[in-house]
Amino acid sequence: MGNPEILKKKVLHRLNNLTKPVGSLGYLEEIALKMALIQGKELPDLPKNKKVYVFAGDHGVVARGVSAYPKDVTYQMVFNFLNGGAAVNVFARHVGAEVFVVDSGVDYEFEDSPYLIKAKVGFGTKDFSAQPAMSIEEASKCIDYGRKIARKAIDEGADLLAIGDMGIGNTTTATAIAVAFGYDIDEILDIGTPIDDATLQNKKQVILKAMEVNRPDKADALDVLAKVGGYCIGEMAGFILEAADSHVPVVVDGFPTTSALLIAYNMDNRVLDYVFAGHKSSVKGHGVILNSLGLRPILDLGMRLGEGTGAVLAMSIIEAAIKMIREMATFDSAGVSKGSEQI
Repeated sequence: MGNPEILKKKVLHRLNNLTKPVGSLGYLEEIALKMALIQGKELPDLPKNKKVYVFAGDHGVVARGVSAYPKDVTYQMVFNFLNGGAAVNVFARHVGAEVFVVDSGVDYEFEDSPYLIKAKVGFGTKDFSAQPAMSIEEASKCIDYGRKIARKAIDEGADLLAIGDMGIGNTTTATAIAVAFGYDIDEILDIGTPIDDATLQNKKQVILKAMEVNRPDKADALDVLAKVGGYCIGEMAGFILEAADSHVPVVVDGFPTTSALLIAYNMDNRVLDYVFAGHKSSVKGHGVILNSLGLRPILDLGMRLGEGTGAVLAMSIIEAAIKMIREMATFDSAGVSKGSEQI
């Protein structure tokens, strides 16, 4: 792919010589540069095959009353995704992406479906406030399954990927993962679905109990996943790792998908070179984690739905950034006089 520093200079030179003041298209210019570096070419190609994978799993900690919704909603929403009726389906149709649903660990047995990927590690994790969420072997299996799903997508031509999540209790699990890695629980803790303050405080105590019972080792991402993670989150982490290894960009969505990124990042920090933050969720802890990773969200729309909705919408902005660097005239080609800031 050549020398990345030389390529970076070439891309910046082109961006700075497009018919606009230097830097005037803001973050779009950074997105174009990142896509150029990922693809290893001065003019990045527009994606031809966009896919979003919604990883679904149940979380045993739901039994502790941390969510406003019963866990049955997880499997019911899987049917909604497969029938094309969820928000992520609508937005995916808008941007021309295919939606696949991954059964990572839903407490339900699904029939075969063309857009359902069966990668079930178990029928929901255990209640991590009393014991580890899963075994270390199951955690490894999650990573392997996620890698295989990404590998198959890439082998079939996917060149821009997005991940989403579905699972009642997933923000409790995501918060526990962040706390296990050393984040302050009071900076991270927030509602996922609407809950009252008493339920939120219960959520906090359940997470603190999980730390006390399991003592996850923040220096060992697989240990964190096994003790306080989720099957869906482990598979998303594996998916991110494989996409990065294959030099294919992956857009993460909100808080639970970013907790999966934390797992992947703590296994291999190079993944950040291939990851875009699709949006900033209104869930408080999401912005804290993105800031700590140095990832700027593409969108900030006050969303907190999950499913991959923000990641999918961001695909259109990534495409706009690519079109900008590919299609805008340079000062020379347009015969426009340069300002003194142009190089």
